[in-house]
Parts: sequence; structure tokens; C-alpha cells
Amino acid sequence: MIQNKKYIFLILIIAVIGYIIYDSTSQPTVDDLKGNFKEVATFRNENNQGPIIRIYAASVEEPVFDEMQKYGDMMPYTKYGTTTVYFFDASKPFPKTLAATNPGFDPQYNDNCYAVYTKDQNGAVSFRKSPF
Repeated sequence: MIQNKKYIFLILIIAVIGYIIYDSTSQPTVDDLKGNFKEVATFRNENNQGPIIRIYAASVEEPVFDEMQKYGDMMPYTKYGTTTVYFFDASKPFPKTLAATNPGFDPQYNDNCYAVYTKDQNGAVSFRKSPF
């Protein structure tokens, strides 16, 4: 009787471990999104004691706005920090570097920007199409 309980317990432990491994390896990634997203530039402030500011520029082959929102949701976010993602047309020029100034890149690229995703200090998300 005790031997059967040990086997049942061992099978349950193996099943739980198997589920944890499956669940952690089957999470969606940026590669699963339509639009062929490519991260082309990043900026992160060097301030580790205050709010962390993250700015990303991503190129996308077509304006798939639902997928852009999902891409933004997958980007790193720190509580009390901000994460901003600019989406650019991959067939047109886009910034290669970003800075802390708003909007973070040279204004010559404004017309090539499809959308901007922002997650603020409170975790509130905003998504704007044709922001410029």
C-alpha cells in the first residue's frame, strides 16, 4: 500500500514538472507575430536608482496594428519606469540610434513611423497610430 502511494506521488511530481517545462517553453515570442518585426535601435537610461526609461525602434513590413500592440506588450517593463516602442516602415529609412529626448530620434523619420506604443509609470498602456 505504501509502495503504491510512493508511485502515485512520483507520477504526480513528474507530471507537474513536465507541465512547468512545457508551459515555460511554449510562451509566444516576437517571432510568432505577423509583420516580420525587427528591433533596429534601443535606448536605456543609465539611471539605476530612479525610473528606468526604455525606448525601442522596430521595423515592420506592413502596418499590422494588432500585432504591434502585442509586440509592445512583450517588451521589458520596470515598475515606475517607462517603455516606448516606435514602429517604422521597413521599406523606408528608420533611426539606427535613439536618445532620451522626446521622441528619441531625428525628426526626419517622423513620416515613416506607423505607430507608437507607450507603457507609463503606472503600467497604463497607450497605442497611437500615425503619431506624427
